[in-house]
Amino acid sequence: MNLTYDLHIHSCLSPCGDDDMTPANIVGMAALKGLDVIAVTDHNSCRNCPAVLHFAEKYGALAVPGMEICTSEEVHAVCLFPALKKAMEFDEYVYQRLMLFPNKEEIFGKQQIYNEEDTVCGTEPYLLINRAHISFDGLWELVRSYGGVMFPAHIDKPANSLISNLGFVPDGSRFTTAEVKDLTRLPELKRRNPYLEGCRIISNSDAHCLEDIQEPGLFMEVEEKSMEAVIRALL
Repeated sequence: MNLTYDLHIHSCLSPCGDDDMTPANIVGMAALKGLDVIAVTDHNSCRNCPAVLHFAEKYGALAVPGMEICTSEEVHAVCLFPALKKAMEFDEYVYQRLMLFPNKEEIFGKQQIYNEEDTVCGTEPYLLINRAHISFDGLWELVRSYGGVMFPAHIDKPANSLISNLGFVPDGSRFTTAEVKDLTRLPELKRRNPYLEGCRIISNSDAHCLEDIQEPGLFMEVEEKSMEAVIRALL
């Protein structure tokens, strides 16, 4: 079956996310737009995923728990998991390796954690957009050890992407899916990076405000409508 998707969305836990990007608002907007599956992937954190999955169940939607990690090379990658428990275990692993720098809300923005009533239940004191002491080289194996899948984020962007930061796809890479923001650039990206010829290419919104959540139009083929099937489809 084919599902419309947006697998890269930021909530108000990301300092760059708008305050109205609450779990309930995100799920509600995705449902209103008619998306079949979404993933909320905050910077270096999964701590709004419990509330997101709660509201997805309430709305009868499918949400996959995830994170956009910033590696030690400052390469962004989306990590998705087949169960909330695994996502939260990965969250703890990453947090222990995060470069700890106090967040300054007046400069970077709020980092708000929401509960199942869609109200603020906490804030993260350390800046989440910093890099974690985790190398891109071993990220595939690390995420797989939690049952998940990772793909490099927005590889066509001029900052914090695999190609912009490293200049190439490293030898020994094992990812099989890559995210491209502007699909018109795909032929040139493949010409310069032949590794991408063997990859599944997806495009997500990387939304930081409600109106930027992706409209239905792109599809991914899955065996069934479930978190596990979405992970398998990206392997």
